[in-house]
Amino acid sequence: MDVLNNLAFGFSHALTLQNLMFCAIGCTVGTLVGLLPGLGPLATISLLLPLTYSIPTTGALIMLAGIYYGAQYGDSVSAITMKIPHASSIVACIDGYQMTLKGQTGLALFTAGFSSFIGGTVAILVLSFLAPSLGEVAFLFGPADYVAMMLVGFVCVSFVTTGSLLNGLAMCMIGVLLGTIGTDVNSGAQRFTMDLPFLADGVGIVSIALGCFGIAEITKNLDSREERSPFNGKINLIPTWSEFKRIIPSALRGSVVGSFLGILPGGGPTIAQFAAYALDKKVSKYKDEIGSGVIEGVAGQAAADEAAARTSFIPLMSIGIPENAVMALMLAAFIIKGIQPGPNMIASHPELFWGLVASMWIGNVFLLVLNVPLVRYWLSVFKIPYSVLFPSILFFCCIGTYSVNNNMEDIYITAAFGFLGYMFMKLELDAAPLMLGFILGPMLEENFRRALLLSRGSFGIFFSRPISGSLMALIAVFITWQVVAFVFRAHKRRSLGASPAPEPVALAE
Repeated sequence: MDVLNNLAFGFSHALTLQNLMFCAIGCTVGTLVGLLPGLGPLATISLLLPLTYSIPTTGALIMLAGIYYGAQYGDSVSAITMKIPHASSIVACIDGYQMTLKGQTGLALFTAGFSSFIGGTVAILVLSFLAPSLGEVAFLFGPADYVAMMLVGFVCVSFVTTGSLLNGLAMCMIGVLLGTIGTDVNSGAQRFTMDLPFLADGVGIVSIALGCFGIAEITKNLDSREERSPFNGKINLIPTWSEFKRIIPSALRGSVVGSFLGILPGGGPTIAQFAAYALDKKVSKYKDEIGSGVIEGVAGQAAADEAAARTSFIPLMSIGIPENAVMALMLAAFIIKGIQPGPNMIASHPELFWGLVASMWIGNVFLLVLNVPLVRYWLSVFKIPYSVLFPSILFFCCIGTYSVNNNMEDIYITAAFGFLGYMFMKLELDAAPLMLGFILGPMLEENFRRALLLSRGSFGIFFSRPISGSLMALIAVFITWQVVAFVFRAHKRRSLGASPAPEPVALAE
């Protein structure tokens, strides 16, 4: 009953005309940010942060939060329709774009929007009922535990890639190597920069994502020399009841995965989408079809993306630790307003905490309206020939890349990865594991070094701790299972190849 009373208290603050306006502005701006290739919530919140000085505290934080989780709603649109993702919609390119090529753009967008609504609802329930105590879960994970968790992600790459396991692991390792480019945090030495100053800060994820997916896909379409437009037909949004029944289980699984990973520092929407997609490829009733353009490949990752965006507020507000760059900006917004997030925040500022939680319920409804019934209007601009559309897409790719650091070199890097992504397509290599390796690689290196410092160079720390030891055992079981399955398949192929040919039947004279 205390939670219900607190939510009622929060709605009394969130439902004021002023806060409703700020919530609507945040959700709308976030959706537009998600639609534009390359421009993410980090850059938008950075630009709007100075405006919070002149906006009331609750309204300012509601607006910034709406931009963040609103962008998670909208970023699937460009990934599904044009294969141009943000960091948190990379997995949407796999099945979502395949559905677009099949003429199921409306169904894919409805699935993403409706699943995001489910993910947001589940995450808000978690945030409402468990935020005061659930933030402490993050304290249970040490550096060794994070290393083990990331290694689990690497060995599960076979569930993310649409090709062979070996190709997926190879692409993943390429991503890890790309993540090492730049200045070493510990020693200050520059690694793999080829004495180029603009590589001192490393390669940006926006450049890799837009290059390997967006520009590479445009190049592939131009190479086919076919006049095409994915949006030249009617966009049907409402799925059948049988399709609804396929959306809900995947969305619920993704919601649970995203809610959990959103709590952990270093988790968040980007990793949650990969984890949810891998889980669906393992347990879904239609797991053999995932990767070829099916609903489950869109629903699970979209729900996990949105759920992780909401629950990432738990470590920020309950223990004062931002789990990603966007949450660091939100922490700055709290501090600007004279509020220190932490264990005492709920007791000291209940109207702010519960008002923000209640505004997420309201924002979830706003976003459902913006991204499902109105999606045909969002896409009406794309009902033009592809030969006219692709220069505009390239322009927005360049603007999105440039806007991150205001650096022309980033555009050249994006073009280089566009060529590399095109070569991957020609070689039938999937770029999604590369992105997974690039995202997890730096965090793996940082936590690996930290764990060895704590253990004074002993690798036993990865096996002696309960969490990391259990995850290492899971990795061993997974690898053993994969090896046994490979040997069994090879033996079966040899048996079929060595079986004697049937004797010819003599014809009766």
